[in-house]
Amino acid sequence: MSETIIGTAKTVHQVALHKVQSISEELFDLQPDSYNNTIRWNVGHMIYWMDAYMKLGFSKDSAIPESYASFFNSGTLPANWNQTPPSKVELIEQLSAQLNQISELSPESLEAPFETPLQFGPLTFHKVGELLNFGVVHEGMHLATCDCLLKVIENNSK
Repeated sequence: MSETIIGTAKTVHQVALHKVQSISEELFDLQPDSYNNTIRWNVGHMIYWMDAYMKLGFSKDSAIPESYASFFNSGTLPANWNQTPPSKVELIEQLSAQLNQISELSPESLEAPFETPLQFGPLTFHKVGELLNFGVVHEGMHLATCDCLLKVIENNSK
């Protein structure tokens, strides 16, 4: 099962990387009225949390700048940014680096239990693989949100 989780994580991350590459940066910061975030925020949020999952589950050092927390942590909003967020190129570089990190994971590492169960709101994770699996689902949700944002933006420009 652990090999399947790693394979799925790689596939979803590759899909995200290709999707981000295909979107014009001019659209990254457009925010339709019905949304409280943007494509850039969703992409950065995926990167921020995958970095957190890698730290929590695999004791990896953070590979992203500290500023990502103020841009992309849960509860942040592009409307509140007072600095320039990372560029599309930087976000793509981070996604690529994370894909390499995921590719280096061993199936055995996913079987490792947490010393004490990891609690995220109503969710409890007992093994590292459970957390990575949730990370894949989380990434897919935000990738779908990027698709929705893109459709609304393109529809509004007609």
